[in-house]
Amino acid sequence: MGTGRPARAMDRALRETREAWPGLSTYERFEQVVSLVLTSLIGLVIAAAVIHLSFRILMLVLSGLLDPAETGVFQAVFGMIFTVLIALEFNHSIISILHRKESIVQVRTVVLIALLALVRKFIILDASKTDPFTILGLAAAILALGLVHWLVRDQDRKDATEQGQTRGTAD
Repeated sequence: MGTGRPARAMDRALRETREAWPGLSTYERFEQVVSLVLTSLIGLVIAAAVIHLSFRILMLVLSGLLDPAETGVFQAVFGMIFTVLIALEFNHSIISILHRKESIVQVRTVVLIALLALVRKFIILDASKTDPFTILGLAAAILALGLVHWLVRDQDRKDATEQGQTRGTAD
């Protein structure tokens, strides 16, 4: 059995960190160490969450409680799945810091994780028991975060275009 994609990404990140280590400042080294520790800890949390989720789903199936007509059970299961996905995205963003040697805070990633968290909230939300203003507030938050994500993505594209033009003139 070969290593999976996350394991290869982590191996590559560790190799890149070792190679870049001599040229890093003290603070950049600190960021790299913190990123490695956080990646390991989040990986453990994700593994525990997947085991817990698998156990819960298995128990629901064996006990016959996984009824397709019961929306509450599906909402709970999909809420747990989205929680794992949010943790995976968060871990991926930390691994990308190790690859690119960039700042620890990536606005696009923070916005994406916030969007995922709000989508999770909508999935587990019981609309019949939720105040309409709460739903309106969540919808407004999603629209605002979507706009920020679009603006950040647009700025990233402009920056990439400018870097490409700068490299083109330097060649």
